[in-house]
Amino acid sequence: MTENIFVDTDVIFDLLAKREPFYKYSARLFTHADKQELTICVSSLCFGNLNYILSKQKSASEARKILSRFKVLVKVLPVDDKVIELALNSDFGDFEDAIQYYCAIENGIKVLITRNLKDFKHARIPVLTAEEFVKQNE
Repeated sequence: MTENIFVDTDVIFDLLAKREPFYKYSARLFTHADKQELTICVSSLCFGNLNYILSKQKSASEARKILSRFKVLVKVLPVDDKVIELALNSDFGDFEDAIQYYCAIENGIKVLITRNLKDFKHARIPVLTAEEFVKQNE
């Protein structure tokens, strides 16, 4: 299973907030990353989004601590001018999803993991849920 995959913010939040019924497979996915069996890539945008969401549930300092512990599991990819240009000119209904998708594409990632499959229906790479990915690769 040694490959680079891109993981969307919703799957990460499932892990960090232990959101059921999604936590089980997101945890298994990140366990593979912890064991260095795969590399999980995320966009730099994810950290801003996650901090915002976590800060609504926890203190700002606790949110940062959670993100600091999480960061060791992932490779952070930049959201640059080209990614934004591609996202702005895309057919994606959700701009944030477009940014995530083009961040993955521009970095040569071959699989995107999300819980929001419907927004990625025109993707040129496989888009799977954490559950689908784990079941295919374990």
